[in-house]
Amino acid sequence: MTCDCIAPTLPGRLRHPPKEKLARHRHDCGFAAVVLRGSYTEAGDRGRVQVRPGDVVFHGAYESHLNDVAHSGADVLVVPWQSHIASALGRVDDVDAVMRAAEEGMDKAMLLIGQTVTWAPVAPMDWPDRLAEAIRRDPFLNLEAWAEWQGLRPETVSRGFRRAYGMTAIAYRARIRTLRALQAMTSSQSLAQIAAECGFADQAHLSRSFSALTDTTPAAWRRRFA
Repeated sequence: MTCDCIAPTLPGRLRHPPKEKLARHRHDCGFAAVVLRGSYTEAGDRGRVQVRPGDVVFHGAYESHLNDVAHSGADVLVVPWQSHIASALGRVDDVDAVMRAAEEGMDKAMLLIGQTVTWAPVAPMDWPDRLAEAIRRDPFLNLEAWAEWQGLRPETVSRGFRRAYGMTAIAYRARIRTLRALQAMTSSQSLAQIAAECGFADQAHLSRSFSALTDTTPAAWRRRFA
């Protein structure tokens, strides 16, 4: 279940058929997915969540995830999101109100979500989620040491993490490093400093990973957005 391609982010109602499985993919802009009906599991760069109606899943730009839709299928409202993300998961009490706001304009839906959302922590379901959380806290994490500490064989970690998240733990750690570098691009730090602080061997390594994620170089990104 690997793809990691850039998928379009189309605001509006999106219907997922029963038992649909979406390979890991990313979006080049942030959005919130308000669950209107049904349920699904999503595993991404902010953790793994099982969602139901009223839940809101938040995604930052260039973050990736996979989806495993339940037998019931699922309907979500995709709303552009450019505000702060306190957690991958939130909840709104009145999804109908959010739908009505969206009919008047996605900016109004975004405002209503921001005013009414209750942020929720992402609780680990199993050891792959604990590992993903540990990597997000420390992108320098030694994976073999973590596996030994948990009493797991390295090959078990590799297979199990890939099954849950659609990529190996090594690739996930590299992605988290690149996302951290992306966040640091608006700072005054040099690219060499960002590379060192985010866990890259050198600036060239950072540039390759950054370009693979965003389809542009760090220098070009800075000229355009910083």
